[in-house]
Amino acid sequence: MGARKRHSPRRGSLAYSRRVRAKTMEARIRAWPSRSASEEPKILAHCGFKAGCVQVVSIDDREKVPNAGKQLVSLGTVLVTPPVLILGVRGYSKDHDGLHAEFDVYAEDIPKYVSKEMTFKNKEGALENAEKSLKKIKEIFAIVAVSPRAAGLEMKKPYIFEAMVSGGDIEKQFTHVKELLGKEIKIDQIFETGSTVDVAAITKGHGWQGVMRRWNVKKKQHKSRKTVREVGSLGPISPQSIMYTVPRAGQTGFHQRVEYDKRILVMGNTDNDKLKINPDGGYKHFGLVKGDFIILKGSVPGTYRRLIKLRSQIRNAPVKVNKPNILEVVI
Repeated sequence: MGARKRHSPRRGSLAYSRRVRAKTMEARIRAWPSRSASEEPKILAHCGFKAGCVQVVSIDDREKVPNAGKQLVSLGTVLVTPPVLILGVRGYSKDHDGLHAEFDVYAEDIPKYVSKEMTFKNKEGALENAEKSLKKIKEIFAIVAVSPRAAGLEMKKPYIFEAMVSGGDIEKQFTHVKELLGKEIKIDQIFETGSTVDVAAITKGHGWQGVMRRWNVKKKQHKSRKTVREVGSLGPISPQSIMYTVPRAGQTGFHQRVEYDKRILVMGNTDNDKLKINPDGGYKHFGLVKGDFIILKGSVPGTYRRLIKLRSQIRNAPVKVNKPNILEVVI
């Protein structure tokens, strides 16, 4: 950055380096919240597809804020949330090397659109062996699948991922998922209106970009160097190496990100809900919303039609869930 008289902080956050393209269109959830043993077992994740944005007029129910009790207009993101199918249950043991899958128990009748993607066949005595090995199991996960066609999209291939089960002991968690094998669960069976969730998705891709846009580097002074939209210095002459902290051009966007504390403002169904959610002609690049949907407060990473995973809140979990007072949804 050249010789300078005063210190200047670097531009751009290094919190998410390396900024490379995501390997798949499906974001991974690596951390899960924990529920107390006194609570009932519950699956901690669901998913949806991003449809578009609306404006939500509501009464501000936050306490100790100047706008408390007044009308509040906020951005809302519409997600189409078709039911997810419970394909199986998986148990993990844990040692100093981490988690290890001990057993898989799958449902008997799996739809063809899912079974043609991978093999879901129980070994002989799989259920009995799984019940015997529950003593060394530390975590229970449900294997779920969702079809984009259930949300009105053209994509045929389903998304298959794991969702953690928490609450109670291991035996209760296993029994809870075993009873749901082969069944579909809706969004209102996992979350409720007014609750707060975390969203994981792949952000919108912008291709190869320079340091100005990628790292928010400040432009150089006019005629001070041969170039204006480049970094002033890549480092010292000796040692002849470039540190990873130096902003460089490269891939921008299409990264995996998790955003925390997104409140569910509206949860409904287009078939029996009086609330009009579809604009005339449908949402741009998506179409008409059909079936179950939710409206999250604020923005959500990713472009339209992209898979958005919803996880139970892992930070700042409130003691009580308040249902928001929605006055109007402006399309």
